Amino acid sequence: MPDHVIPAPQVHVIPTEGGGTFPVRRVYCIGRNFAAHAVEMGHDPNREPPFFFQKNPNNLDASGEFPYPPHTSDVHHEVELLVGLKSGGTNIPLDKALDHVWGYGVSLDMTRRDLQGEAKKMGRPWEIGKAFERSGPVGPLRPVSEVGHPDHGSITLKVNGELRQEGDLNQMIWKVPEMISYLSEYFELAPGDVIMAGTPAGVNAVVKGDVMEATIDGVGSLTVKVV
Repeated sequence: MPDHVIPAPQVHVIPTEGGGTFPVRRVYCIGRNFAAHAVEMGHDPNREPPFFFQKNPNNLDASGEFPYPPHTSDVHHEVELLVGLKSGGTNIPLDKALDHVWGYGVSLDMTRRDLQGEAKKMGRPWEIGKAFERSGPVGPLRPVSEVGHPDHGSITLKVNGELRQEGDLNQMIWKVPEMISYLSEYFELAPGDVIMAGTPAGVNAVVKGDVMEATIDGVGSLTVKVV
């Protein structure tokens, strides 16, 4: 096997509760998966099939800090359930989908909303608004053996102690097994893939100095400072 002509990129990992790390292969993000959030973004949730976009593995960041990114003046918070897969495949049956989950965590899908809005108007991909450096703050993944498969429970986000986002996991239009099964029809899923499962209503802007506190009942919490 030939030597690499440049240094090989490091495998990106996120922490797991109790020690150890989870190597990340791909990051799938579902759009508008809570009805109230779809409405606040100007869409009818009853008429849309699921759709996904991607972040990059190294966008996920467990440092507890979110550096305010360049070329934007409107960065929004989106609290989401993070799903980590231990195995994958294609055309995964719905009743077998949860067998592929290693664990769950709390995450934020930080979004340059102004740049995303411009991309939408021009019919362009969203990556410039979604897949920038450290745009996915995450807490540690917790194994299924500890948290089960959470399908209900409060999901909230506070900024400087003020409640901004509030919902329940049972309000997700597409549930975790459905997301896994659907994705596997279009992609070959594999160990290390993660899914960001959508955000409830209440997304709004942050500024430098803000402290975001995200909590999902039965899963955990995450505190991130905008720097």
